[in-house]
Amino acid sequence: MSAPTVRRRRLGATLRALCGSRTIEEVATASGGVFTVSRISRFENAKNAAKAKDVDALLDVLAGLGAEVSDELRKALITLTREGAQRGWWHSYRGVLTPVYEDLISLEADATSIATWQLGVIPGLLQTSEYAREIIRATAMSDAVEAKVDALVEVRLARQSILTRERPLTLWAIIAESALRTRTADPAIMRDQLGRLLFLGERPNVNIQVLRSDAPPHVGQMSSFSILGFGDHPDLDVVHTESLTAALYVEEREHVAVYRNAMQLLTSAAESVERTAEMITEIRNSL
Repeated sequence: MSAPTVRRRRLGATLRALCGSRTIEEVATASGGVFTVSRISRFENAKNAAKAKDVDALLDVLAGLGAEVSDELRKALITLTREGAQRGWWHSYRGVLTPVYEDLISLEADATSIATWQLGVIPGLLQTSEYAREIIRATAMSDAVEAKVDALVEVRLARQSILTRERPLTLWAIIAESALRTRTADPAIMRDQLGRLLFLGERPNVNIQVLRSDAPPHVGQMSSFSILGFGDHPDLDVVHTESLTAALYVEEREHVAVYRNAMQLLTSAAESVERTAEMITEIRNSL
Protein backbone atom coordinates (compact mmCIF):
# COMPACT_ATOMS: atom_id res chain seq x y z
CA MET A 1 0.00 0.00 0.00
CA SER A 2 1.39 3.38 -0.97
CA ALA A 3 1.94 6.03 1.66
CA PRO A 4 -1.00 8.44 2.01
CA THR A 5 -0.54 11.60 -0.02
CA VAL A 6 -1.21 15.08 1.30
CA ARG A 7 -4.29 15.21 -0.91
CA ARG A 8 -5.79 12.11 0.74
CA ARG A 9 -4.88 13.35 4.20
CA ARG A 10 -6.66 16.64 3.49
CA LEU A 11 -9.76 14.75 2.41
CA GLY A 12 -9.64 12.52 5.49
CA ALA A 13 -9.16 15.46 7.85
CA THR A 14 -12.18 17.24 6.36
CA LEU A 15 -14.36 14.13 6.66
CA ARG A 16 -13.32 13.75 10.30
CA ALA A 17 -14.19 17.38 10.96
CA LEU A 18 -17.62 16.93 9.39
CA CYS A 19 -18.27 13.92 11.63
CA GLY A 20 -17.83 16.21 14.63
CA SER A 21 -18.83 14.48 17.84
CA ARG A 22 -20.44 11.58 15.98
CA THR A 23 -18.61 8.27 16.15
CA ILE A 24 -17.68 6.28 13.08
CA GLU A 25 -20.10 3.62 14.27
CA GLU A 26 -22.95 6.14 14.21
CA VAL A 27 -22.07 7.23 10.70
CA ALA A 28 -21.82 3.63 9.49
CA THR A 29 -25.23 2.82 10.99
CA ALA A 30 -26.79 5.92 9.41
CA SER A 31 -25.47 4.80 6.00
CA GLY A 32 -27.73 1.75 6.11
CA GLY A 33 -24.90 -0.64 5.41
CA VAL A 34 -23.41 1.30 2.50
CA PHE A 35 -20.31 2.09 4.56
CA THR A 36 -18.69 -0.11 7.17
CA VAL A 37 -16.79 1.21 10.17
CA SER A 38 -13.48 0.01 8.75
CA ARG A 39 -14.15 1.58 5.34
CA ILE A 40 -14.96 4.99 6.81
CA SER A 41 -11.90 4.72 9.05
CA ARG A 42 -9.65 4.01 6.06
CA PHE A 43 -11.00 7.11 4.29
CA GLU A 44 -10.49 9.32 7.33
CA ASN A 45 -7.00 8.01 8.01
CA ALA A 46 -5.99 8.26 4.33
CA LYS A 47 -5.26 4.53 4.20
CA ASN A 48 -7.34 4.05 1.02
CA ALA A 49 -7.85 6.28 -2.00
CA ALA A 50 -11.55 7.21 -2.11
CA LYS A 51 -13.69 7.33 -5.24
CA ALA A 52 -15.71 10.44 -6.05
CA LYS A 53 -19.02 8.57 -5.87
CA ASP A 54 -18.13 7.24 -2.41
CA VAL A 55 -17.24 10.70 -1.11
CA ASP A 56 -20.50 12.06 -2.53
CA ALA A 57 -22.51 9.31 -0.84
CA LEU A 58 -20.68 9.74 2.48
CA LEU A 59 -21.34 13.48 2.40
CA ASP A 60 -25.06 12.68 1.96
CA VAL A 61 -24.93 10.53 5.08
CA LEU A 62 -23.13 13.22 7.08
CA ALA A 63 -25.57 15.89 5.88
CA GLY A 64 -28.43 13.66 7.01
CA LEU A 65 -26.83 13.55 10.45
CA GLY A 66 -26.77 17.33 10.61
CA ALA A 67 -23.29 18.14 9.31
CA GLU A 68 -22.99 21.40 7.39
CA VAL A 69 -22.20 20.27 3.85
CA SER A 70 -22.49 23.21 1.48
CA ASP A 71 -22.63 22.78 -2.28
CA GLU A 72 -19.26 24.52 -2.51
CA LEU A 73 -17.62 22.17 0.00
CA ARG A 74 -19.10 19.12 -1.72
CA LYS A 75 -17.79 20.29 -5.07
CA ALA A 76 -14.34 21.01 -3.61
CA LEU A 77 -14.03 17.59 -1.99
CA ILE A 78 -15.24 15.69 -5.02
CA THR A 79 -12.85 17.65 -7.23
CA LEU A 80 -10.07 16.88 -4.75
CA THR A 81 -10.90 13.18 -4.98
CA ARG A 82 -11.14 13.05 -8.77
CA GLU A 83 -7.99 15.02 -9.43
CA GLY A 84 -6.14 12.82 -6.96
CA ALA A 85 -6.58 9.93 -9.38
CA GLN A 86 -5.39 11.87 -12.42
CA ARG A 87 -1.84 11.82 -13.73
CA GLY A 88 -0.22 15.24 -13.93
CA TRP A 89 2.70 16.27 -16.13
CA TRP A 90 5.07 15.60 -13.24
CA HIS A 91 4.42 11.85 -13.41
CA SER A 92 6.84 11.68 -16.34
CA TYR A 93 9.55 12.66 -13.82
CA ARG A 94 8.73 9.94 -11.30
CA GLY A 95 12.26 8.58 -11.43
CA VAL A 96 13.56 12.02 -10.48
CA LEU A 97 11.08 13.31 -7.91
CA THR A 98 10.52 12.12 -4.38
CA PRO A 99 6.90 11.35 -3.37
CA VAL A 100 6.96 14.43 -1.12
CA TYR A 101 8.01 16.67 -4.02
CA GLU A 102 5.27 15.14 -6.19
CA ASP A 103 2.79 16.03 -3.44
CA LEU A 104 3.96 19.64 -3.50
CA ILE A 105 3.63 19.95 -7.28
CA SER A 106 0.18 18.35 -7.16
CA LEU A 107 -0.96 20.76 -4.46
CA GLU A 108 0.43 23.75 -6.37
CA ALA A 109 -1.53 22.66 -9.43
CA ASP A 110 -4.78 22.62 -7.42
CA ALA A 111 -4.17 25.73 -5.31
CA THR A 112 -5.68 29.11 -6.07
CA SER A 113 -3.09 31.03 -4.05
CA ILE A 114 0.33 30.68 -2.48
CA ALA A 115 1.77 32.97 0.18
CA THR A 116 5.45 32.29 0.71
CA TRP A 117 8.22 33.61 2.95
CA GLN A 118 11.77 32.80 1.84
CA LEU A 119 14.68 33.43 4.13
CA GLY A 120 17.62 32.46 1.92
CA VAL A 121 16.61 31.96 -1.71
CA ILE A 122 14.32 33.33 -4.41
CA PRO A 123 11.06 31.28 -4.44
CA GLY A 124 11.18 28.42 -6.93
CA LEU A 125 8.15 29.75 -8.81
CA LEU A 126 10.13 32.92 -9.61
CA GLN A 127 13.52 31.43 -10.48
CA THR A 128 15.37 31.56 -13.79
CA SER A 129 16.87 28.34 -15.12
CA GLU A 130 20.49 29.30 -14.37
CA TYR A 131 19.71 30.53 -10.86
CA ALA A 132 17.71 27.34 -10.22
CA ARG A 133 20.64 25.25 -11.46
CA GLU A 134 23.07 27.00 -9.13
CA ILE A 135 20.77 26.70 -6.11
CA ILE A 136 20.00 23.03 -6.75
CA ARG A 137 23.69 22.23 -7.05
CA ALA A 138 24.56 24.24 -3.94
CA THR A 139 21.95 22.47 -1.82
CA ALA A 140 22.44 18.97 -3.22
CA MET A 141 23.62 16.80 -0.34
CA SER A 142 23.97 13.55 -2.27
CA ASP A 143 25.39 12.23 -5.52
CA ALA A 144 21.88 11.10 -6.46
CA VAL A 145 20.66 14.70 -6.58
CA GLU A 146 23.79 15.84 -8.42
CA ALA A 147 22.98 13.37 -11.20
CA LYS A 148 19.46 14.78 -11.61
CA VAL A 149 20.20 18.51 -11.71
CA ASP A 150 19.11 19.05 -15.32
CA ALA A 151 15.81 17.24 -14.78
CA LEU A 152 15.16 19.07 -11.52
CA VAL A 153 15.70 22.40 -13.27
CA GLU A 154 13.17 21.35 -15.92
CA VAL A 155 10.66 20.49 -13.20
CA ARG A 156 11.18 23.78 -11.40
CA LEU A 157 10.53 25.76 -14.57
CA ALA A 158 7.50 23.62 -15.48
CA ARG A 159 5.96 24.36 -12.08
CA GLN A 160 5.91 28.04 -12.98
CA SER A 161 3.13 27.50 -15.54
CA ILE A 162 0.60 27.93 -12.72
CA LEU A 163 1.39 31.66 -12.79
CA THR A 164 0.40 32.04 -16.45
CA ARG A 165 -2.36 29.47 -16.94
CA GLU A 166 -5.88 30.51 -17.95
CA ARG A 167 -6.88 31.02 -14.31
CA PRO A 168 -3.49 31.83 -12.82
CA LEU A 169 -2.58 31.19 -9.23
CA THR A 170 -2.10 34.27 -7.04
CA LEU A 171 1.38 34.42 -5.58
CA TRP A 172 2.37 36.66 -2.68
CA ALA A 173 6.11 36.32 -2.06
CA ILE A 174 8.09 37.94 0.74
CA ILE A 175 11.83 37.54 0.30
CA ALA A 176 14.64 38.37 2.71
CA GLU A 177 16.96 41.06 1.31
CA SER A 178 19.95 38.76 1.82
CA ALA A 179 18.53 36.39 -0.81
CA LEU A 180 18.63 39.20 -3.36
CA ARG A 181 22.30 39.83 -2.58
CA THR A 182 23.48 36.24 -3.08
CA ARG A 183 26.85 36.13 -4.88
CA THR A 184 26.45 33.66 -7.74
CA ALA A 185 29.44 32.24 -9.63
CA ASP A 186 28.62 34.53 -12.54
CA PRO A 187 27.15 37.95 -11.60
CA ALA A 188 25.03 37.77 -14.75
CA ILE A 189 23.06 34.90 -13.20
CA MET A 190 21.92 37.09 -10.32
CA ARG A 191 21.37 40.07 -12.59
CA ASP A 192 19.06 38.00 -14.80
CA GLN A 193 17.31 36.61 -11.75
CA LEU A 194 16.57 40.05 -10.36
CA GLY A 195 15.32 41.10 -13.78
CA ARG A 196 13.01 38.09 -13.71
CA LEU A 197 11.59 39.28 -10.38
CA LEU A 198 10.91 42.73 -11.82
CA PHE A 199 9.24 41.20 -14.89
CA LEU A 200 6.99 38.81 -12.97
CA GLY A 201 6.23 41.44 -10.34
CA GLU A 202 4.36 43.38 -13.01
CA ARG A 203 1.82 40.59 -13.38
CA PRO A 204 -1.49 41.32 -11.59
CA ASN A 205 -1.41 37.91 -9.87
CA VAL A 206 2.14 38.27 -8.50
CA ASN A 207 3.08 40.46 -5.52
CA ILE A 208 6.66 40.61 -4.28
CA GLN A 209 7.90 42.26 -1.09
CA VAL A 210 11.39 42.44 0.35
CA LEU A 211 12.13 42.31 4.06
CA ARG A 212 15.20 44.41 4.71
CA SER A 213 18.27 42.92 6.38
CA ASP A 214 18.24 45.68 9.01
CA ALA A 215 14.61 45.01 10.00
CA PRO A 216 13.92 44.41 13.70
CA PRO A 217 13.70 40.78 14.93
CA HIS A 218 10.73 39.05 13.32
CA VAL A 219 8.88 35.73 13.19
CA GLY A 220 10.38 34.87 9.80
CA GLN A 221 13.79 34.34 11.36
CA MET A 222 12.65 30.90 12.47
CA SER A 223 12.28 29.34 8.98
CA SER A 224 10.91 29.69 5.47
CA PHE A 225 7.39 28.45 4.69
CA SER A 226 4.63 28.53 2.09
CA ILE A 227 0.86 28.53 2.57
CA LEU A 228 -1.08 26.88 -0.24
CA GLY A 229 -4.64 28.20 -0.36
CA PHE A 230 -7.70 26.57 -1.89
CA GLY A 231 -10.24 29.30 -2.41
CA ASP A 232 -13.31 29.56 -0.22
CA HIS A 233 -12.34 26.66 2.03
CA PRO A 234 -9.44 27.64 4.29
CA ASP A 235 -9.90 24.35 6.15
CA LEU A 236 -8.27 22.70 3.12
CA ASP A 237 -5.21 24.98 3.19
CA VAL A 238 -1.78 23.39 3.69
CA VAL A 239 1.54 24.78 4.90
CA HIS A 240 4.78 23.48 3.37
CA THR A 241 8.18 23.79 5.02
CA GLU A 242 11.41 22.02 4.14
CA SER A 243 14.95 21.39 5.29
CA LEU A 244 17.99 19.68 3.78
CA THR A 245 16.68 16.23 4.66
CA ALA A 246 12.91 16.46 4.88
CA ALA A 247 9.75 18.36 4.01
CA LEU A 248 6.86 18.91 6.38
CA TYR A 249 3.21 19.53 5.59
CA VAL A 250 1.18 21.27 8.27
CA GLU A 251 -2.52 20.54 7.88
CA GLU A 252 -4.13 21.02 11.31
CA ARG A 253 -6.42 24.04 11.12
CA GLU A 254 -5.11 25.72 14.26
CA HIS A 255 -1.49 25.29 13.17
CA VAL A 256 -2.17 26.62 9.67
CA ALA A 257 -3.74 29.67 11.36
CA VAL A 258 -0.44 30.33 13.16
CA TYR A 259 1.37 30.50 9.82
CA ARG A 260 -1.31 32.80 8.40
CA ASN A 261 -0.76 35.16 11.31
CA ALA A 262 2.99 34.97 10.78
CA MET A 263 2.53 35.85 7.11
CA GLN A 264 0.47 38.89 8.05
CA LEU A 265 3.21 40.06 10.41
CA LEU A 266 5.84 39.61 7.70
CA THR A 267 3.71 41.46 5.16
CA SER A 268 3.48 44.41 7.54
CA ALA A 269 7.22 44.35 8.30
CA ALA A 270 8.34 44.12 4.66
CA GLU A 271 8.79 46.96 2.19
CA SER A 272 5.83 47.86 -0.02
CA VAL A 273 5.49 46.26 -3.44
CA GLU A 274 6.47 49.58 -5.04
CA ARG A 275 9.50 50.14 -2.82
CA THR A 276 10.50 46.50 -3.35
CA ALA A 277 10.69 47.03 -7.12
CA GLU A 278 12.95 50.05 -6.51
CA MET A 279 15.21 48.03 -4.20
CA ILE A 280 15.50 45.16 -6.67
CA THR A 281 16.39 47.62 -9.41
CA GLU A 282 19.02 49.28 -7.22
CA ILE A 283 20.63 45.95 -6.29
CA ARG A 284 20.54 44.77 -9.90
CA ASN A 285 22.20 47.94 -11.13
CA SER A 286 24.98 47.49 -8.59
CA LEU A 287 25.99 44.08 -9.98
